[in-house]
Amino acid sequence: MADYMLGIDFGTGGAKSCIIDSQGEVPGFAFEEYLLIHENPGWSEHDPACYWQVCCRLIKETIDQAKCRPEEIKAIAISSALPSLVMVDKNHHPINRAYNLMDKRAIKEVEWLKENFGEDELYDISGYKLEDHPVIVNLLWEKNNRPDSFKKIYKTLTIDGLITLKLTGQATLNYSAAAFYGVAYNLRQRQFDQKLLEQLGIPSQIIPELYDCRQIVGEVTTEAASETGLATGTAVAAGQVDCNASWLGAGATEVGDFQSNLGTVGNFGIIHKSEDFIFSNVGKLMINFPYTVDSQNTYITVPTTTTGGQCIRYIRDNFSNAEMEIERIAGISAYDLLNLQAEKVPVGSEGLIVLPFFMGERTPIWDEYARAVIFGLSLNHNKGHIVRAMMEAVAYAMYDSFRLIKQAGLKINYPMVLNEGGAVSTLWRQIIADVFNVPIVLVKRRTGAPYGDAILAGVASGVFKDFSVAKEWVRYVGSMQPSRECHERYMKFFNLYKQLYEHVKDDYRKLAELRDKDSK
Repeated sequence: MADYMLGIDFGTGGAKSCIIDSQGEVPGFAFEEYLLIHENPGWSEHDPACYWQVCCRLIKETIDQAKCRPEEIKAIAISSALPSLVMVDKNHHPINRAYNLMDKRAIKEVEWLKENFGEDELYDISGYKLEDHPVIVNLLWEKNNRPDSFKKIYKTLTIDGLITLKLTGQATLNYSAAAFYGVAYNLRQRQFDQKLLEQLGIPSQIIPELYDCRQIVGEVTTEAASETGLATGTAVAAGQVDCNASWLGAGATEVGDFQSNLGTVGNFGIIHKSEDFIFSNVGKLMINFPYTVDSQNTYITVPTTTTGGQCIRYIRDNFSNAEMEIERIAGISAYDLLNLQAEKVPVGSEGLIVLPFFMGERTPIWDEYARAVIFGLSLNHNKGHIVRAMMEAVAYAMYDSFRLIKQAGLKINYPMVLNEGGAVSTLWRQIIADVFNVPIVLVKRRTGAPYGDAILAGVASGVFKDFSVAKEWVRYVGSMQPSRECHERYMKFFNLYKQLYEHVKDDYRKLAELRDKDSK
């Protein structure tokens, strides 16, 4: 009987699944988008009921494609984009909508925590920047604003945690994802501070049990098997953060390995083992959490701009009816059509600069009030200019963190490996190479995060002895070198990009105050 592994990843805009065999080949892959809900300013939600529905459809489609028997699937691992929050009651039914990583509602809770506990003091515990999205901060918002439903919470889960619960009946949390709970999660000790939870009014029993990413946490139940088409008793691993899954699948296993995703958010990750860096002045500006290959001793630092690929999806969804109609009729991707328009525009987008802060910003400025700005727009600019300026803006936002990490001396292995989402764009990859001034390669296999999940499933179940297969199987293509001339040109625009933010950052708060008054 052949050995197969199943990986499933839940991103911010959709979910993917794949099956791999013991040689790393992919006989089955499926993808499905789901709706982002933005009904209130600063809120970003999903309908949590869709997660399981999508999961069942993806699993069935992937098994059909792979033409394998369900009992041949040895193990499953799941990842999700974080921070995310799904609250369930004792019957495992979701309470309210789910938070996704773009949600920015809990501003007052952040200020309360700063005033009553201290920002530096909480970072020294959690290693996580105090902002308005760690899970515990959002739980405080629920407690303050929806106390009746807060009392019904049985467990607070990530998206992958919900799927693991539905598959196995076990409420679990892996070490990598636990870092995104923040505030009362002790990163060094890998446990929650019970006294601090009590002070916050968060019942400790609503926190799931903690596991190393590589542990098996349960088996597929008979009920879940009937809904998904899986075999009863299939092993389920503790899972991982989605960017870890993506980078693991693309061969990131060693200290210094350096990869980037251009999914809904834009980010990159550098693997290391330095707690000292995490708690340094530069480390405190970044997002840091355990890495899958050894989630008790290894970390990854992940600078993140909140809206990366989402910037281009915004243009597609709101201003590209013609391109989407061509996609529907001719099968040519709307994104490819937008890319063709942007390719005609020179470096610097002929004086057009974007601050890409549609939903606030994370590293390194950590400004929940920030919003997008298009600066320099004139009658000679068209849609292609705006698309390219968005791509350049995301590159600037990520470079803003990269230059600080590089100056801090963290080990970095080149080339930079680009993986999912917008990285398929040759233009966008060259922009990043030129802005960062580093060589770049692209992962040949476009399976993404679920491939890394399937590798994790294989390690957790003993099919693979360790994660070395990830490096053995990966292939890189599309090697690019940076242009010194373009880099120097971009640095002039980058400096203006930074100045623009400094000029408007105080006005963001004034705008928020006006917006809040109008919404009342």
